[in-house]
Amino acid sequence: MGTPAQLVRALWRRLSGFAPGFVRDRYETAQLAEVQASLRRVATLVARGAPPEEVFEVVAVEVGRLGDADAAGLMRYESDGTYTLIGVWSEVDGVRPAVGTREPVRPGTLTGRVFETCKPVRLDKSAPAAAGEYVADDAPWHSAVGAPLLVEGRLWGIVGASRSDGPLPDHAEARVTDFADLLASAIANTESREQLNRLAEQQAALRRVATLVAEREAPERVFAVVASEVARVVDVPMVSIARYESDGTASEQASFVDGNQLFPVGTRWSLDGTNVLAQVRESGRPARIDDYSDLHGTIVEAVRRAGIRSTVGIPIVVAGRMWGAMVASSAAVEPLPDDTEARLTEFTDLVATAIANAEFRAGLARLAEEQAALRRVATLVARAAPADELFAAVADEVAQLFPVELASMARYDADSAMTIVAVSGREDWPFSVGTTLSLGGRNLSTVIAETHRPARIDSYAESSGAIGARFRDAGVGSAVGTPIMVDGRLWGLMAVSSSAEQALPPGIEARLTSFTDLLATAIANAESRGELAASRARIVTAADATRRGIERDLHDGVQQQLVSLGLELRSVQRQVPPDLPTIGNALSRLADGLGDVQGDLVEIARGLHPAILARGGLGPALKALARRSSIPVEIDLRLDDRLPERVEVPAYYVVSEALTNAAKHASASFVQVAVEARERKLRVFVNDDGVGGADPARGSGLVGLRDRVEAFGGTLNIQSPVGAGTTLQVELPLDD
Repeated sequence: MGTPAQLVRALWRRLSGFAPGFVRDRYETAQLAEVQASLRRVATLVARGAPPEEVFEVVAVEVGRLGDADAAGLMRYESDGTYTLIGVWSEVDGVRPAVGTREPVRPGTLTGRVFETCKPVRLDKSAPAAAGEYVADDAPWHSAVGAPLLVEGRLWGIVGASRSDGPLPDHAEARVTDFADLLASAIANTESREQLNRLAEQQAALRRVATLVAEREAPERVFAVVASEVARVVDVPMVSIARYESDGTASEQASFVDGNQLFPVGTRWSLDGTNVLAQVRESGRPARIDDYSDLHGTIVEAVRRAGIRSTVGIPIVVAGRMWGAMVASSAAVEPLPDDTEARLTEFTDLVATAIANAEFRAGLARLAEEQAALRRVATLVARAAPADELFAAVADEVAQLFPVELASMARYDADSAMTIVAVSGREDWPFSVGTTLSLGGRNLSTVIAETHRPARIDSYAESSGAIGARFRDAGVGSAVGTPIMVDGRLWGLMAVSSSAEQALPPGIEARLTSFTDLLATAIANAESRGELAASRARIVTAADATRRGIERDLHDGVQQQLVSLGLELRSVQRQVPPDLPTIGNALSRLADGLGDVQGDLVEIARGLHPAILARGGLGPALKALARRSSIPVEIDLRLDDRLPERVEVPAYYVVSEALTNAAKHASASFVQVAVEARERKLRVFVNDDGVGGADPARGSGLVGLRDRVEAFGGTLNIQSPVGAGTTLQVELPLDD
């Protein structure tokens, strides 16, 4: 029987045969009213901002109904030479293509003719084909008309109607064109609203990102937010941000796809083959790839696994240098829109600002941390801290300051080897302080030893030599080191290491140099102090040896001669006759004087170097001093064994000088002496109850004592408040 519309048209045709003029006029009036009503319905939808899909569907229905057609549709022309069906109505059994269907625009067809001419077109199987027209024999329609959709002067699409059982009426083109004009206005308005809405959304998104930048959020947070905002606002399903690395790779900084990560943050990409990251880095301009089917490379394989078909990359330029790229991707068959590059650029500008700000802040913070660390090291250098303490402190500072797992310091030895003097970082590091390693092959230590310049090894997988093999076995992936130059000669090196596959960031060499310069100063100062101390020790040792030699010469030579002379003189005295008392008395006086000289000589020899110290050690020597003292002395000795002579001699003279000063200058009535050997140090305490006020600065034997003690690496401390006695505290290292 046909559809209701077909029945109505048949009825009107039959009625027109009885009263042609009257029926025709009434028919045309009714048709005009119906057209106006249809146009009003569509206009109402447009005015109230109905979704484009709803408008397109209603237009297809109205066009088909008013055009005496049994099928109608709206198609949008695409930039790749295809068209997409965006609205459809059909009463033909089995013929209703799905909205979204995409077909190529073929010359001579309805869509092709409208595309070529930008004018209304009619095609009819019963009429001869005009030049350039083409009607397929298997087309499901007999007659079809199409009108172009011209939106703001550009060809946007086509409105078409068709009949499968005969030709369309003469007025079909006009009615289809009326709807095309109305629909073009609706599309223009819709696009304007969409553009305004899109602009508003984009500005809101940009404001949100700008707020994060202004609030000094960490770059990782900014990257993640930008990726999600771009995916939502620019309407691309996949967005990622990658940073170019110094080793020619790129690392993933953020990615977004359906609220999840596309690729894990930190993923390293090799830029081999054809990909947008490589193209952006090489050209410094936006790049796109719309088809990956014939491409190869690491990134291409990952893209295929992710189902990506097209990508667009935009460079991120920070402070004039190529920092990285933002990449938008899609798995759809059609490529990303032509305006994707332009819409991404505003976000990359904000990302670049965020990165620049973050890098500036990080640079200031890093500089502050670095200066604080250098000040702490400089303080140790200034107070002449022991070498092992200084080396350990520098290694700790470097390990905390740099993005590394291990900081180490080594001294080059004369036999083509090096000795590790400090390590900080990894607890499982197999090389402890004192470990000696042989140089040779290709590794950081050997390169620096040969070149005397900073060096880096970005991959220990290709290292060689004993050091290279042991470091590789310990899991070292990359390392950077700088030489420690002391007075123009290579002393050692400072190195930092990481087990990560990627190379350590650039710039570490220059930053390490600040520490090695301080180390070189400290080592030079320590060596100078060591040489000075050694020189002082040699002088004191030589003086002691001289005094000991003089004491021995006096004891074994002059003293023995005086003893012999005294004995001979007493013998002669005994032989003098009793009747010569004058001669006997004179010889007696000479013998007594000779004995006094001998006693003075013994005291002189004892002052030069007490023989009892050499024979019995410090304990008996101090007890002898106490016995000879003119004031009471209490001695507390805690000595198990003999001590080195270089320690016993200064300790003896400290006690001797203190007892002498207590008796002669302090008016003391009592002296306490305590001596103990503990923790590889000899400690001597001497305390009197005298008047105090002893001041080495005014010149006394205390100055000589301090020089003697310090010459052997010891310390002497004097406390002598007026009226409260004097206390001497001495520490001497037992180790050489």
